[in-house]
Amino acid sequence: MNYSRVGRVERTTKESNVLVELDIDGSGKVDVSTGVGFFDHMLSQLGKHGLMDLTVKTEGDLHIDSHHTVEDTALALGEALRQALGSKEGIRRFGHAWVPLDEALAQATVDLSGRPYVIHSEPERMAPMIGSYDTTLTRHVIESIVAKAQICIHLQVPYGRNAHHIVEAQFKALAQAMRDACAFDPRVVGVPSTKGIL
Repeated sequence: MNYSRVGRVERTTKESNVLVELDIDGSGKVDVSTGVGFFDHMLSQLGKHGLMDLTVKTEGDLHIDSHHTVEDTALALGEALRQALGSKEGIRRFGHAWVPLDEALAQATVDLSGRPYVIHSEPERMAPMIGSYDTTLTRHVIESIVAKAQICIHLQVPYGRNAHHIVEAQFKALAQAMRDACAFDPRVVGVPSTKGIL
């Protein structure tokens, strides 16, 4: 395909000011700053391992907590992804990855379906915080991306002990699955759906 697959979203509310720029066909170059260190680390994994160029600049109400900053960034990221995917002509559509990170293992399966749906599970009794990142936000990040990107993600961690590893493995697995799903397949003509639209 000869067109650029990029998305750019500016989202401003009373709680945050977000800029996201995304190039699906990049080289994994990232420039991320949300004020939530661990979340920056996770977004960097998404760009690096998904081979997407990703710029994120967020200023949020961190004096309250990290929730609004993380949520609004994820919503903008999902919207930018939807923009970048365009008509979805010629793509593989489905992607799947297993990613280990030491003792943790994550499985991600993606369908760029046009229909938002999330299945998410991770080990119980995880540490509640990683730095200023609330670990219960991981599911909410995925839900927010899915809501705006209009895609289906199944993301599961069958086992793991360390909260950092459990969350990071999920972002790496999602990056790999997205990379596969977004890839062009020369055998695919038009949109890969019997409906003719995704």
